[in-house]
Formats: sequence, structure tokens, C-alpha cells
Amino acid sequence: MPFVELFVPQGALDTDRREEIGGRLVSEVMIAEGAPDTEAARSISWLVVNEIDAWFVGGRRLPAGEKPRYVVRVGVPAGSMNDAKRRDIVERVTKVLADADPEPERFTEASTAWVHINEIPEGNWGARGEIVRIEDIVALVANG
Repeated sequence: MPFVELFVPQGALDTDRREEIGGRLVSEVMIAEGAPDTEAARSISWLVVNEIDAWFVGGRRLPAGEKPRYVVRVGVPAGSMNDAKRRDIVERVTKVLADADPEPERFTEASTAWVHINEIPEGNWGARGEIVRIEDIVALVANG
């Protein structure tokens, strides 16, 4: 199940835009992953928003008030992805960000948003003080 991190300059999102993005990002990643929309699957699908107070591009600090840039990191268990799913995640994440922006067309520019998909190797995901493997995740999602 995904662990999604949204990085955005501090103050770039008002409460409504933050809620819109936060409410949709995990759902869209779950769809792309092929995860079932169940309470069990949602309970282990998290999103955190990191508001960054200093954002630099090419060694230049972005001035306050400049149109926000975004980085979205999506952590998923290794072995759960293929190129079609990766592409779908990137497209869905970008659409969520664009839909919440007053200038959605700017998301066709590489300098607006980056999506990083981090596939966590088997044995490197843990919860409850123990290693969680892909079969444990599948069992939880299937059985609640």
C-alpha cells in the first residue's frame, strides 16, 4: 500500500487546495496500484504533507509568491509495480495537482512537479515492530 509524501513550498496551498490534494492523492495511487478500495487497504495507505520553508532550483532560492513547485514521493512494496502502473501513478498524481491549481496547463512543464516512485525492497518495510512482507500486506487487505 502506498506511503505518499507531498513536498510543497510553505504557504503555497490554502486549506481548501491542501484538503483537495490530500483527499485525492492516496486514492488515485491506490487505483493505479490495483489495490482494493477497502477500509483495511485505506488504513495502511498514508499521505504526509511537507511544507518546505526554503526551496532552491539550480542553486537559486525561489522567491516568496512564485508559483509553487511540487515533489510527490510514492513508496510502494517492490514487486507490486510494472511500467504501466508506474506511468498510471505519474499521470494520476500530476492530474490531482493540476486539478487543484489555478493554472493547470503549467503541469506540462518539467519544472512544475516531479513524481518519484520508490519501490521498497522486500524485507525493508516494517510495522508493529516487525518486518512486513508483500504477502502480509495482501493478507491484511484481503482479510481486513
